[in-house]
Amino acid sequence: MEKRHRVFIAINLPGEIKKELAGFYDKWPELPAKWTAKDNLHITLEFLGDLTDVEIGDACKITAEVVKRHNSFDLNLNKILYGPPKKNPPRLVWVEGQESKELADLKNDLQESLLEKIRFRPDEKGFVTHITLARISEWEFRKFELEERPEINENIDLMFTAESIEVMESELKRGGPVYTILESHNLGE
Repeated sequence: MEKRHRVFIAINLPGEIKKELAGFYDKWPELPAKWTAKDNLHITLEFLGDLTDVEIGDACKITAEVVKRHNSFDLNLNKILYGPPKKNPPRLVWVEGQESKELADLKNDLQESLLEKIRFRPDEKGFVTHITLARISEWEFRKFELEERPEINENIDLMFTAESIEVMESELKRGGPVYTILESHNLGE
């Protein structure tokens, strides 16, 4: 049986943005959550699932073609809150970004192009620009009385330029996922 790899396509964050976001981890010590390793912070564009080596090659080739049609663009991260919206109890602590036409166009182009060649299940819930900061233990979170639940609603103002997108592999390890960049593709100027 052919080995499969968990693959996703993402925008990685600059080091200074990762450091700034990781600085919030100590703000809610009572929260029953597993915080994302600083180096793993990213914006997922598409989660492709378990792919064969041939499918990974196709994903890399398609990604390289798609980035040629898109220029680099600015992203503004503006809020830390529970996510996804209206989920109770919440599953995540995440950073949301302002809507970006450039990001939406890139994501749609990428999804349509990938679906022509690779079988995966696109997210049907609609895309929200977000970065997962922590995964909440729902079981532990439910033990809080409603008024004891930590309030997470932090306005931030972090901006960076998305200059590339990466095809990434996620290996699930005992200490948490380990991400490896398989290929990086620069957006146009």
